[in-house]
Amino acid sequence: MKKILAFLSILFLPFLFFGCSTTDIVTRASETANTYEIVATLDNENKTLSASMTLSYTNQSASTFEFIYFHLHPNAFSEGASTNYAVSQTQAERAYDNGVSYGGIEILSAKQNGEDTNFSVEGADDHLLKVDLSNALKSGDMTEIEIDFQLTIPNVNHRFGYGKHTINLGNWYPSVCVFEGEEWNTEGYLPSGDPFYNQIANYVVTLTYDSSLTLASSGELQSSTTENGKTTDVYQALAIRDFAMVLSSEFDVISTQVDDVTINYFYFEDENAQAHLQTAVDALETFNDLIGEYPYNVLNVVKACFLHGGMEYSNLVYISDQVTNEAEYNNVIIHEIAHQWWYGVVGNNQIKYGFIDEGLAEYSTALFYDLNEEYGQTTSEVIGNALSSYLLFCDVYGEVYGNLDSSMNRPISTFNTETEYVYLTYVKGVLMFDSIAEVIGQSKMEKCLQALYEKYAMQEITPTQMIETFSKTSGRKIESYIASWLDGTVILEELSA
Repeated sequence: MKKILAFLSILFLPFLFFGCSTTDIVTRASETANTYEIVATLDNENKTLSASMTLSYTNQSASTFEFIYFHLHPNAFSEGASTNYAVSQTQAERAYDNGVSYGGIEILSAKQNGEDTNFSVEGADDHLLKVDLSNALKSGDMTEIEIDFQLTIPNVNHRFGYGKHTINLGNWYPSVCVFEGEEWNTEGYLPSGDPFYNQIANYVVTLTYDSSLTLASSGELQSSTTENGKTTDVYQALAIRDFAMVLSSEFDVISTQVDDVTINYFYFEDENAQAHLQTAVDALETFNDLIGEYPYNVLNVVKACFLHGGMEYSNLVYISDQVTNEAEYNNVIIHEIAHQWWYGVVGNNQIKYGFIDEGLAEYSTALFYDLNEEYGQTTSEVIGNALSSYLLFCDVYGEVYGNLDSSMNRPISTFNTETEYVYLTYVKGVLMFDSIAEVIGQSKMEKCLQALYEKYAMQEITPTQMIETFSKTSGRKIESYIASWLDGTVILEELSA
């Protein structure tokens, strides 16, 4: 069955996904995307997961490949991880409820086109898998890589880990590295930002798990069977950027429909569940109108045991159970849903250009409030609070650390602290996009967002492409103005005058 599905995923992709009603943009992107097929079994008692993965991979570069690299993000949670580690010391207490716990991924075997091939686990903290190709892969050619692996899931409130209420499976499988220019992007995991970068791919994921659990997943459910206390679900997805799952024995689920999109809210201990589902509806409808149509058929909002406020994956977002303020809980829902447009559909290298998706998601969230007055905030209030907060941060940072490098266009690894990263990507990011709107006018700014979404959907953008799109759409020569924000030469104190 595994071989048959892998074969169909290459030659008859539209028929494989017969159960998915897709938009044209998704269908077109899926035709050239790589395809993952993963068959996995979760051992809930021991918190392990055994899996076999088949990647149907096409070399879309001009180079010839003699090997392929994969990220092994779960090893950031392994004992002794020091360079590409997952949790900063300042967040450790919130992350580890029951003391430090370790996990990781073990690669058991690798094959190319059904034949055993050499592989090696490399990099700091074993964060890379290198699979040698017995037959070199020329430009335009396709090959099939099979990888058997086992996960140990750590007891940590993080993207990958389990807490009191949920098991979170984010960034859990070997994900093929992006090849750009003349090299593979092999950056490792870090405790700040979103330290991963994926291109669009198709997925067929089969998970067997205890029937006492409820599963929230990326993609659309195609079949579900239960036997001897075990449930096996098959999910399929076309043209998504990553595949995540969350399981819990405590989930309640409520759902609603917005046009062709089903929105599900998976939750526990939430007296305002219906209101939070409505927040998701309002966010989806607002961003459909403001930016462009959400191209998928499902959106899952999932309350999870998670260290930070929230986390975005394709078709699925985490909302942290540690967020207890009602206004902030709603804000997290809105922000993470905005990421379905910014990074989910229009991608970017988050490791190098985190300000793009975080800044655009924060700015879209700010615009949400003027379009939904019942939430009790205005866009100008959000921007005003962001500016005051940023200037205070600069003052405090200067007193503690000295001069602040306020440039935005730099990798995560160059930021000294997690707080510095947040202020220079999220906070300064929203201020930058609001300032651009002040220069070119709000209506033109909204057209810029729409143009960026339309032109680069299912692709990945660079700062240069973003700036060019804004300049062309607005009809204004704003390249140097945006550059002053990115290189840190803009004087923000003048904006508060």
